[in-house]
Amino acid sequence: MTVKRDILVIGGGIAGIGAAARMSPDAKVTVLEAEPAIGHHSTGRSAAIFIRNYGNAALRALNAASVGVFIEPDGIADSSLLSPRGEMLIANENELGAFEAYLEGGEGLERLTAAQATELVPILRQDAIAGAAIEWDAQDIDVDRLLQGFARMLRSQGGQIVTDARVTSITRKDGGWCVTTNKEDYFAPVLVNAAGAWGDHIATMAGVAPVGLRALRRSAALIPAPTGYDINRWPLFASASEQWYAKPEAGKLMISPADEDEVEPHDVWADDMVLAEGLDRFEQAVTMPITRVEHSWAGLRSFVADRTPVVGFAPDADGFFWLVGQGGYGIQTAPALSQLAADLSLGRRSPLPGAVIDALGASRPSLNPQRN
Repeated sequence: MTVKRDILVIGGGIAGIGAAARMSPDAKVTVLEAEPAIGHHSTGRSAAIFIRNYGNAALRALNAASVGVFIEPDGIADSSLLSPRGEMLIANENELGAFEAYLEGGEGLERLTAAQATELVPILRQDAIAGAAIEWDAQDIDVDRLLQGFARMLRSQGGQIVTDARVTSITRKDGGWCVTTNKEDYFAPVLVNAAGAWGDHIATMAGVAPVGLRALRRSAALIPAPTGYDINRWPLFASASEQWYAKPEAGKLMISPADEDEVEPHDVWADDMVLAEGLDRFEQAVTMPITRVEHSWAGLRSFVADRTPVVGFAPDADGFFWLVGQGGYGIQTAPALSQLAADLSLGRRSPLPGAVIDALGASRPSLNPQRN
């Protein structure tokens, strides 16, 4: 028997669950997730921080549109999803160009002296700092509360989440989309592709032109807190040219080499050599040696050519809706992107500026030229 819905969403990460939650008051929605639990891949492996100045102009607009929901998550959680952290960028002499480019056009950024930077993070090598700045308003995001809050919202409105439901075929028929999984068959007029790094695979299965997604691995390691320091109030601190970043995490220090190695979409793990090289770059900026890695992991960040999410109906397939390419911005833009996806898929007017919606659109020329 075929299950009929108004909208099918493929992908149970923050993108798919958030969009489905916002659609559910006005449509019968089912989310199909291949893994045993939602948020298994990129959502569950995020650095989990809100940085207003992170990303290009379109992404910064999405950040600004999302912050209010994080602070007052009505219907998602009973209190703010943010907690104080701060983000500090440091630059050596070779990174000053990247440092100044980041600061240009940024909001709420304060330049620091090398002495001020090492006062905030005492393990930094003061003599290696040629430039420093901090965004005091950068804040930690409670990703699990956000994801589970969206899931509760979806279910409370009659929406469904089906896990362990791997899509095996997609066909266009009778004015809608027939989706076959290992569990059941589904049909809906609108199919939302929120499959993350697997987005182009889903499109190809449906006979829709891909958008040129690239799956990039991002690794991280957890090390013991440096002896003699209370690191809980330290900001996230990072190399201005994205050679590494570090963040206090549950009493330990999480370090990432900020790698972006292209891989085939899969349940990715950290590459030991890449991790070692990144930890070495980190050690050159600090006074502490790394003696032990307690845990390491990796996640996938998926980008299209212009590193801007793709949100909107495909120009070559009726009812096929793209919600992919969030890269490293998926959590902090989730409130705005979930609302935009719901508005566009249901034919509602979005409060976002037209220029931002156009920059995210699935018909924009910067996407895979095979589509044009």
